[in-house]
Amino acid sequence: MSEVKISQSVAVLIDGNNIERSILSESKEKASMLNFDKLIPRVLQQRSLNRLVYFREGKNISSKLGERLHTLYYGSIRPCHKSADIPLTIKATQLASKVDTIVIMSGDSDYVELVAHLKNEGVRVEIAAVESTTSHLLVEEADYFHPITKADWLILNTSKNIRPTTKKKTTKKKKQN
Repeated sequence: MSEVKISQSVAVLIDGNNIERSILSESKEKASMLNFDKLIPRVLQQRSLNRLVYFREGKNISSKLGERLHTLYYGSIRPCHKSADIPLTIKATQLASKVDTIVIMSGDSDYVELVAHLKNEGVRVEIAAVESTTSHLLVEEADYFHPITKADWLILNTSKNIRPTTKKKTTKKKKQN
């Protein structure tokens, strides 16, 4: 039996606020975040990454996250004025003719119509989200569902390793005359 080589171009669009809230809900830890090193390769499944965009509401977005996404995946972060729904939808529609598959990382039912539209345009649409916080309608509409599990996030160590400051004892030598 010969090996089948899958040549698909994939765009990964992440609704950061939705995924962050879902992981927080599951982990009950404020310092939990996606482990992109595990999740992205698992979602890509040997396919090529065309684009990775992390949409997040607000202006307080970690510059370290932006640097890491760019360094590892040539990804970018897009700050959103309110919710990520509209900017993510616009980007997905723009990419529809440029990629074979779009992976939307969100469990938000607001994306059901977008998924239906993209599929009608001939794009394979996959959802990656925490199952317990994901709309069943969204999963049913998508071509495939990637559950995000505990193995796909990490909990940052928030305790600071602060060493107690101790003053060195200095002894003064008396001058001898």
